[in-house]
Amino acid sequence: MTDHLHAPPSELAAGLAGDLRALVAQLRRRFREQAILGEFTPSQIAVLLRLEREGPATVSSLARAEGMRPQSMGTLIAPLEAAGHISGAADPSDGRQTLWSLTEAFRDWLKEGRAARQDWLSRTIEARLTGAEQQQLAAAVELLKRLVAD
Repeated sequence: MTDHLHAPPSELAAGLAGDLRALVAQLRRRFREQAILGEFTPSQIAVLLRLEREGPATVSSLARAEGMRPQSMGTLIAPLEAAGHISGAADPSDGRQTLWSLTEAFRDWLKEGRAARQDWLSRTIEARLTGAEQQQLAAAVELLKRLVAD
């Protein structure tokens, strides 16, 4: 990372932005290394996370949300159903449609994966940072929260 301590404010902000972007990318890679994502495509991951976040949805609504055709979404969903990650039920408001949702087994798998990544990060912070550095990190996290607050 670059030393920004003596840069003018506008250069400081630009340099920090570049460093933060690179650090976030590295952290994401490390999280992916800790995750057991299986053979999911990025599109499948997006759909699974959308179903987790927003609840049951039809193929059409998932396709709209992901910017794809319903036929393509159907092709994407089929292996997720076959693997037991999602299940379908008749839409109570339109029995011709299927509402897709995550299975409990997959929800448990997601929870375990998040716990593993949390554990890795916690152990890494404890092993690599002193108590004083952990306090500095806590202060930095509060500043980062302000960056993403609405």
